[in-house]
Amino acid sequence: MSKKIAVVIPCYKVKIFILPLLSAIGSEVSTIYVVDDKCPEETGKWVERNITDARIKVIYNTENQGVGGATIAGYRQALEDGADIVVKLDGDGQMSPALLPAFVKPILSGAADYVKGNRFFYLHSLVKMPVGRVIGNALLSFITKVSSGYWNIFDPTNGYTAIHRTALALLPLSKIHKGYFFESDILLHLNLIKAVVSDVQMEAVYGSEVSNLKFTHNIVPFARGHVRNFFRRIFYNYYLHNFTIASIELLLGAALLLFGIVFGIEQWIKSDSSGVAASAGTVMLSAMPIIIGFQMLLAFLNYDTQSMPKTPLCLNNEENPSLKA
Repeated sequence: MSKKIAVVIPCYKVKIFILPLLSAIGSEVSTIYVVDDKCPEETGKWVERNITDARIKVIYNTENQGVGGATIAGYRQALEDGADIVVKLDGDGQMSPALLPAFVKPILSGAADYVKGNRFFYLHSLVKMPVGRVIGNALLSFITKVSSGYWNIFDPTNGYTAIHRTALALLPLSKIHKGYFFESDILLHLNLIKAVVSDVQMEAVYGSEVSNLKFTHNIVPFARGHVRNFFRRIFYNYYLHNFTIASIELLLGAALLLFGIVFGIEQWIKSDSSGVAASAGTVMLSAMPIIIGFQMLLAFLNYDTQSMPKTPLCLNNEENPSLKA
């Protein structure tokens, strides 16, 4: 039986791009949800007036919720309509619908529950990306690896994604961030339900569109969100849902490292103020906890990188009908 593929397109100030984008979506897609996120350009009405494609359904948010809120509105409707795979495309023309088969292929083959784009694979297209954005995305990618637990992915803010309905139905959609942190925040929730996530290589495309995401304005909220997500993931995965040797390594390693650093600084200050060099025993009492603690944290990190979900949820065909997003 063929899978029902739906596309969700959040729309905010993308009126000049939306019609060509919709026209380029292939016949493999059964339903297209255009989500007008209280767009001042009235993109939803523009689509209804100019497109006769019966696959298109326009959803109107009564207030602007951000890209995450608009995407979630489309997700909810797609689940209600029985979509098997839901692809999310931005409405600014940067994401080619021709790549859609490559995004749904890992899900159709049972290799992944969630697939996202990665613009950092092809060097010849990477040079088109502004230097500041390259550096920012590289740093953000590493931080997202740490906070989400998905060490195999890159380019976390990439909005070209596809998700299987099994994983989508398990996600607490009401708890996922509705703004620009959406793409990063959903990764945490995917990790908590043990969904398999993979990347699909794509070229970076930049035209006349203007990004509404400003790293200088969002650096503090992003940092706060990643710190919160890291501690949530660690608590849920290593102490609430499970308790392993890695749980002990993390606690003991962090305690030893902190003790060694604090004790060492304290003794250095005393030695500097008194003019008396610290004894070898004092130095060892500071150095050994730091060395052992650091080794234990490295062991935990190794365990964490090996603990990414490996069995896709979509392989389990028995979905719980009581699950509601």
